[in-house]
Order: sequence, then structure tokens, then C-alpha cells
Amino acid sequence: MKRNDMELLHELNPEALVADGFEGAYLGHAAQACSSPLAVYDYGRCVNILVERDGMSESEAVEFIEFNVVDAYCGPGTPIFLWSKIT
Repeated sequence: MKRNDMELLHELNPEALVADGFEGAYLGHAAQACSSPLAVYDYGRCVNILVERDGMSESEAVEFIEFNVVDAYCGPGTPIFLWSKIT
């Protein structure tokens, strides 16, 4: 994640959390009506990061990210993960 992207997100929402170690999967931020912006990550890129960086198989990476990252609710600043059709 570029420093100015993180600064902008935290300027818009100081409570927004980021997924450490997944900077390469950061897409930007998003919000809906009456909510503060949240960090958005590409799910597939997150899986690829675990495979490439940590040497996990794809199934291990999916299991890890589902349990430890996507399903880890850390309050209203929890990041969003996008399942994209774009590869």
C-alpha cells in the first residue's frame, strides 16, 4: 500500500484498520451511505501472497485467510475483502 493511500484512508476514517502483510492486495477504500470508508483488499491477491511469500499451498492459503483474516471481525474498522472476476 502506498503511504499516501494509507494516509488518505486514515484521514477519512481514523478507525479504519489495515491487513498487515497484504499491502500488495490493497485496492483502495470504499464506503456506503452513512458509513466511514474502509480498506478494501483483493481476496485472490491475498491468497497469492500467502502462497508466494509463505510457501502455503492454495488450499492452505484459502483456509488460513478465511479463518484468520476474512472472518476476523475487529470492530467497525475491519477491512473489506473483494472477490473479483478480474484477474
